[in-house]
Amino acid sequence: MVLSLHSHSGEYCAHASGTLRQVVEQAIARGFAVYGLSEHAPRTRTRDLYGDEVALGWTTEDTHSNFESFVAEARALQREFADRICLLVGMETELIHADSLANAATIAATFGLDYLVGSVHHVNQIPIDYDQFLYAKAEAAAAAAVFDSKDVSVSPTETLFLQYFDAQFEMLSTLKPHVVGHFDLVSIFRPDHRLSENSWVKIKRNVDLIAEYGGIVEINSRAWKKGLEFAYPHKSIIQYMQSKAVKFCLSDDSHGPNDVGMHYSRLHQYIKDLGIDTVHYPSVVEGSSNNSDTNIKRRHVAIENIIENPFWQQF
Repeated sequence: MVLSLHSHSGEYCAHASGTLRQVVEQAIARGFAVYGLSEHAPRTRTRDLYGDEVALGWTTEDTHSNFESFVAEARALQREFADRICLLVGMETELIHADSLANAATIAATFGLDYLVGSVHHVNQIPIDYDQFLYAKAEAAAAAAVFDSKDVSVSPTETLFLQYFDAQFEMLSTLKPHVVGHFDLVSIFRPDHRLSENSWVKIKRNVDLIAEYGGIVEINSRAWKKGLEFAYPHKSIIQYMQSKAVKFCLSDDSHGPNDVGMHYSRLHQYIKDLGIDTVHYPSVVEGSSNNSDTNIKRRHVAIENIIENPFWQQF
């Protein structure tokens, strides 16, 4: 019994490919027992649209109507394939501006989503994972913060890392997401940046909060598609999480059917080396929208002995 709790499709995400049905059918073909459908939260400002969305002529209204269509299609697929796979219908959050988190909570409640993937993709309202150019722009904004503080001992990259983990803490505190997405995404274009003592203070604070409210941290294999040495989170961060008894899940963060199970052969060895043999996913109470309530006691389903699962033999 193997799972992924983070995915996208080209039908509802401009930088992905394929249809949502194709993603689900590939997950079934690959032998996944649990698969999470988690398209991005709609945007509320035109300035926050990505270049590929602008090229397609999308508006902020389109992101909302697309998300509504996604939920309807995902629920239909959830019912259609209920005897073959456990599909969870959720959303990946954004934290771009002051209203982002309130918007995410409203959407989760309105649609009665099964779960949230809590992610941060922006620092100072600039995307950090879209391309190198925008990452450098985010570093430039961080450099301005260094200049204002007159602390020349802190580099722009270090400042960006610190700002990212502060934004993540705000997201975690407000939403208490069921699943925490790509915990150290900020390393995407700076994989060789050494985590400082100040970064570790913020990382430990964030991890302690996740442990306190009962969140699940995804071990995300998409990091290898980006050329990183480790999956998200970095091995050293996972080891701290283990010391705090944090729960884990697995995610391929697929952006289309060809990505389903991406780098899972490598992921198998990664969790084996770390001694992770049990993963979790959020439980869903049929006919209830309580899973979108960030204040309830979290209920999880444990999948044990995952290392020995026959699933891995296909790779």
